[in-house]
Amino acid sequence: MPRMPKPDDIDPDCKFEPGTMVPVIDPMRCEAKGPCVPICPYDVLALRVVPRHEKAALPLIGRFKLFVHGGKQAFAIDPDACRGCGLCVQACPERAIKLRKR
Repeated sequence: MPRMPKPDDIDPDCKFEPGTMVPVIDPMRCEAKGPCVPICPYDVLALRVVPRHEKAALPLIGRFKLFVHGGKQAFAIDPDACRGCGLCVQACPERAIKLRKR
């Protein structure tokens, strides 16, 4: 399990300009535990209920996992604000988040 960043670990000097990097969340791994949301200094992520059409696109095991975890997953609500600091990646206990260059 990855080490959870502590508030003192937050480095406001992120590596990229806003919108250069975007968080990509693997819906088969995300369990909506949520430590990625408060750790982000730019409010890029939120937990939300997965819409019916996205849920239908998941395989059976993915839909089951979603049900078990309350029908919610992390979602990039403001991907253009991402500066690629990687704090969300470090905080995710399921390793469901990766940063991708646009």
